Amino acid sequence: MVNGRYVFVIGGGPAGLAAAIAARHRGFQVVVADGNKPPIDKPCGEGLLPDSIAALQQLGVEISPAEGYALQGIKFLEKEKSATACFPAGRGVGLRRPILHKKMLDQAVALGVQFRWETPVTGIQENGVNLAGGDFIQANWIIGADGAQSRVRRWAGLDSSAKKESRLASRAHFVVAPWSEYVEIHWAAKGQAYVTPVSANEVCVVMVSRNENRDIRVALQEFPQLASRLSGERLSRPARGTITTMHRLKHVCRGNVALIGDASGSVDAITGEGLSLSFHQAVALAEAMEKNCLDLYQKAHRQLARRPTFMARLLLMLDGRTRLRRRTLTVFRNNPEVFARLISIHVGETSPVHFAATSALLGWRFLAA
Repeated sequence: MVNGRYVFVIGGGPAGLAAAIAARHRGFQVVVADGNKPPIDKPCGEGLLPDSIAALQQLGVEISPAEGYALQGIKFLEKEKSATACFPAGRGVGLRRPILHKKMLDQAVALGVQFRWETPVTGIQENGVNLAGGDFIQANWIIGADGAQSRVRRWAGLDSSAKKESRLASRAHFVVAPWSEYVEIHWAAKGQAYVTPVSANEVCVVMVSRNENRDIRVALQEFPQLASRLSGERLSRPARGTITTMHRLKHVCRGNVALIGDASGSVDAITGEGLSLSFHQAVALAEAMEKNCLDLYQKAHRQLARRPTFMARLLLMLDGRTRLRRRTLTVFRNNPEVFARLISIHVGETSPVHFAATSALLGWRFLAA
C-alpha cells in the first residue's frame, strides 16, 4: 500500500478527535465525518484522571481545573467503611463531556482538520469511504472511531472477539455543591455509584449494575449515605442510560483500516480509563501510520490495554462479592499505603517492579486482615 497522507476518521467523539489531532501532528491531511453535530455528549462519569490530563496535553489540549472541578484522589465507600487515596502526582478534573468535546474540537480545527458533520458514512472501500448522499472521499487510511457498536469494525471484518461482559449504567447531574475533592465510588450488593464533582454547584452521579436499569432516584436507595446527601436535590439535566462492557478484539486493524476507542474494544466503566486509553491509542496509531505499519499499532494497542484490563477485572471481582469487598475495604482502610499503591497503578504511575511489589503487599495484608 502506498504510504499516503490522507486519513479519514469515522466518528467525531473524543476518540475520533484524538485520532485526528494526533494524525495532524504527524503531517497527515485529515477529514472527520459524523452523523451527529457538536458538541457530542455521552453518559459517562466525567472524571479525567491525571493520566488523561497528561495524554490530552500531549495532544495539545490543555484542561484547567477552573473549567470543571479539581480532583485530589479516589475514595471507596460502603456503609460505615471507607478508604481514601490521593493521586500520586497531579490532580484530576471533573469536566462535563460537552466541554471536553468542544476543547478537543477547537484544537482539531486549529490544526486544520476538516469536518463533515451530520454526514453518516454508509460504507468503506479500499481507497476511501462512501458518504450518505452518494459522495465518495478517497483516503489512504481509514480510522473507525464510531463506538462500541462500530459499523466500521463489521465492514472491515474485525468483529471476532472474546465474550462481551456487559453492565447497565445511568447518569444524572444534581444541583448541589460538591462535598468532597475525591471521585467517590459507593459500593452496594447490586452495583456501584460513582460521584464526580464537575463544577462548584453540580455533581455527576453514575449508577452501574448488572441488573435492570432503573430510575436513578430509586437506585440511590441502595446507597443510604449518598441518598441522604442527594435527598431533595433537583436534577440539573435529564438522566441518561448506556451499556458499559468488557470487550477485547483479536485484531484492531486490517489492511488500511484501524479501530480506536470503544470501536477497538473497551474496559468496564469501573476503571474510568476509557478516555485515557483512546488518547494514548491515538498517538500510537499516528506513529504507526507514519511508519506505514499498522502492525505496530496492533502491538501498542495490546500493551496499552493490559493495565486497564487488569484493574477492571480486579475491581469487578469485588462486584457482587460482599464479604470479599468488605474485607478488601478493611485492608485499604487499615493500610492506606496499600490503597495508595493501587491507585498509583490505576493512573499509570508505576513500573513492573512496583506492580509486583504492590501485588505481594496486598496479598500479605489481605491474609493478615
